[in-house]
Amino acid sequence: MAKTVLDLTGLKCPLPVLKTRKALPRLQPGDVLEVRCTDPMALIDIPVLIGETGDRIITSERSDEMIVFVIEKLASAPAVDGERD
Repeated sequence: MAKTVLDLTGLKCPLPVLKTRKALPRLQPGDVLEVRCTDPMALIDIPVLIGETGDRIITSERSDEMIVFVIEKLASAPAVDGERD
């Protein structure tokens, strides 16, 4: 299990969620992504993104200075293309 830290402090919406979305496919199942940001919209955007990707937020913490999400990359669901053999 590898841990990656993504420092997005100072970035405004929509950049934190876009950069998080870009980082997730690079991870292997079981890897952890720690996202550090300061934009209050991330409290809404990042959980919505994780709901879409099917990964899991292990913890989220908010202080006066920073918001930190710890996200676990889960195994990707098989692609569904609508075709049958």
